[in-house]
Amino acid sequence: MSMAEDAEWLRWVTKQFGSIAGKDKEIDLEEFKTALQVKESFFAERFFALFDADGSGTISLEELLRALSLLVHGNDMDKLRFLFQVYDVDGSGSIDPDELRVVLRWCLRESAIALPEERLGDLTLALFEAADKDGSGSITFEELREELEAFPEVMENLTISAASWLKPPPPPARSRRPRYLTQAFWHNHRSQLAFLGGYAGLNLLLFALAALWHAGRGGWVTVARGCGQCLNFNCAFLAVLMLRRCLTWLRATPVARVLPLDQHVVFHQLVGYVVLALAAVHTGAHVANFSRLARQDGGHSLAEYLLSSRPGVGGLGGTASQTGLALQALLAAMLAFSSSCVRRSGHFELFYWTHLSYISVWTLLILHGPHFWKWFAAPGCLFVLEKAVGLARRRAGGLRVVEVNLLPSKVTHLVIERPRFFHYEPGDYVYLNIPAIAAYEWHPFTISSAPEQQETLWLHIRSLGQWTTKLYEYFQQLESPSPEPKPLSRSLKEKRHRAQVSAGLGETHRLCSIKCYIDGPYGTPTRRIFTSEHAVLIGAGIGITPFASILQSIMYRYRRRKQSCPSCHHSWCEDLQDEEMTLRKVDFIWINRDQKHFEWFVSLLTKLEMEQAEQEAGGQFLEMHMYMTSALCKNDMKAIGLQMALDLLATKEQRDSITGLRTRTQPGRPDWSKVFGKVAEEKRGKVQVFFCGSPALAKVIRVHCEHFGFRFFKENF
Repeated sequence: MSMAEDAEWLRWVTKQFGSIAGKDKEIDLEEFKTALQVKESFFAERFFALFDADGSGTISLEELLRALSLLVHGNDMDKLRFLFQVYDVDGSGSIDPDELRVVLRWCLRESAIALPEERLGDLTLALFEAADKDGSGSITFEELREELEAFPEVMENLTISAASWLKPPPPPARSRRPRYLTQAFWHNHRSQLAFLGGYAGLNLLLFALAALWHAGRGGWVTVARGCGQCLNFNCAFLAVLMLRRCLTWLRATPVARVLPLDQHVVFHQLVGYVVLALAAVHTGAHVANFSRLARQDGGHSLAEYLLSSRPGVGGLGGTASQTGLALQALLAAMLAFSSSCVRRSGHFELFYWTHLSYISVWTLLILHGPHFWKWFAAPGCLFVLEKAVGLARRRAGGLRVVEVNLLPSKVTHLVIERPRFFHYEPGDYVYLNIPAIAAYEWHPFTISSAPEQQETLWLHIRSLGQWTTKLYEYFQQLESPSPEPKPLSRSLKEKRHRAQVSAGLGETHRLCSIKCYIDGPYGTPTRRIFTSEHAVLIGAGIGITPFASILQSIMYRYRRRKQSCPSCHHSWCEDLQDEEMTLRKVDFIWINRDQKHFEWFVSLLTKLEMEQAEQEAGGQFLEMHMYMTSALCKNDMKAIGLQMALDLLATKEQRDSITGLRTRTQPGRPDWSKVFGKVAEEKRGKVQVFFCGSPALAKVIRVHCEHFGFRFFKENF
């Protein structure tokens, strides 16, 4: 630190001390725990004891500054000495196995990791054997220092990361060019921006042509007619954007490279807002014109113009005013109940039923506007055809949920009969209806099984909303059917050893026969993965489901291409690249909050790693990266011993203690600059990033993709 930075840090710590200290200007243990924001009390008590130099039971400002100066300004030896004192619980000057076991147990709790006592013993033994160089039965300071030298990344920034109150606020960021004006942003969004430009230009053209045509009828009529012509187009275009079957078909054509088909739901929402705005201006202009006419003739009031049929006003039988007001009310209701706060707060029915009023809206539009039917004829026919095809497929023999697995983290794994002639691509989704849960509700879920799996479809559904929670609770209470299952269920049970997701901790398997309907499949951005060169798949939590299908499909292709020498029995896999798959490398990144969220998918990943072992000689085709955000990072004093032990044991056993995979689970959140920097250095072809998860994380990843020049695709429902 420079002198100026040092003075700023001193002022900041003094200010923070005053905000948490009592009237006696001292910090007691409880205040210290609150400020440190630790999950468990062990480390707070150890840090407090070391900060309290005089043993008075409280920490003064002088004691705090002295200890913090050592941690912030001290050299590596000072920080290591402090770390050693934290681990030396009895203050004997050495760390024995029992002390190390106690500290590691609290490290596990602080990182929200649950391991059996036997596993804790293995971790303790691995770290103790590595650090106890002379075999004396205890670890000295010099031995700990020597062991830590093997982890240089830890020494770079040894901190107490949770003590955010000790850190001064970061300096204000330098002003720079907005990302919307950068070349990378325009390159990555060129199809969306071109589409928006064309859409805006077409609306302006339609408005101008209609306004010029009615220019002689007064200003208000000109505005109303211009907005009306734009409404003709936009209300018909709303239907086009929800032709899911047509859009799925278009994804397989060259048109998909030009049109932003992945954002059709976002554009549907945008056009909906545009329709409401145009309708408000259109209505307001007509009301202003009627008010002018009422003042001129004096024989009719404004209410009569608005509420009574008048020949020449427009619409069927002069009902343009009444149908227009009805349309305005319906559009406002649809917009109000389409907000995410309504859909995600357990009131999906409000969204569903108000959105069904699109039938009334289109009917009223045909009655209201004399030319709307010309705009609506083609998309309306396609829309009706899609609905008819979907209804015919859904009702042509109901399907059955033949097995349910209740997985950790309240994930429901449904095994459904696969309909005949049901063809889909990895990553596609379907709409699911289970009458036993809600007769009229259809919800979209990604298919998590591979297309090569012929008998059944898999859906993994996280309990987040009202319907998904009802689903989990329904199958939780469901009794298994008769002891003699249906042939398909029996077949599934016999083939359980071949399933990609097997029973783990906290899983409950139930055979059943519950009626259900599906509508689909529909395409997603993940269809582009197999035509990429270097694909980076990023899933957060249950956002892994699109990639479950994709990774299983990759595994099936490995098996199909596996070759074996009849003489020496050596096996290998032929090159995966073909006309449908140009992939050279796949990086799979899975981010979870805690340990239990990994459990339901681990079996598949284990099998993939086994397949990868045969390819290591020529370089891994699939590389996995696991992150657990609740776990403290390696450079945190509350986690350094645990992370060292996990690293040592993983190297020894060739498997991770948290997931059981060969891939080591990394603590904390990914450093996207480092992750994407490594991807860029590999130079395995054009990089495309596919993400499924929270919108907040999507924004962060999108910015990094723009910086590195990677194409970014996000799953949208």
